[in-house]
Amino acid sequence: MVIIKKYLAPILATGLLTLSGIAFAQIPETQHSNGVAYISGGVGEDEALAMVVESKQWPLMLELSQLENGRGVWIFGAQIKITNDQKKVIFDAISEGPYILINLEPGTYSIEATYQGVVQKQSVAVKVGQNQKLSIFWK
Repeated sequence: MVIIKKYLAPILATGLLTLSGIAFAQIPETQHSNGVAYISGGVGEDEALAMVVESKQWPLMLELSQLENGRGVWIFGAQIKITNDQKKVIFDAISEGPYILINLEPGTYSIEATYQGVVQKQSVAVKVGQNQKLSIFWK
C-alpha cells in the first residue's frame, strides 16, 4: 500500500496539472453575427495557441495587430465588417482578442476592419475545404 501511495500520488498530481493546463487553454465560446458563426479571442499565450490550433477547422482566421514602440503587438476592440459580392454586410462584430475565426461560405468577400478610427480594407476568396489566415496590421 505504501508503494502505491508513493508512486500513485505523483502520477495523479501530474495528471491533474496536465488537465488543468488543458482547461485554461480552452477557446472562447462560438458567437454569431447575422447568422455567421465566429470565435473571437486569443488573449494570453494559452488561449492564443488554442485559437491557432482551432483555426484549422475554420475557413477564415483574421489576425489583428498594430505597430507600437517599434514592434508589432496584438490588439482587440477592432470592428470587423464583412460584405459579400452583392455589397451586403453579412458580418459585423467587435474583436475580443487578436484572432477571429469566421465560418464563411465559399465566395469572395470584402473585409473592412476599423481600429482607433483607422480603416483597413482587404479582399478574401474563401474556397471549399481550405482554411486561410489573413493578417490585418495597423501602423
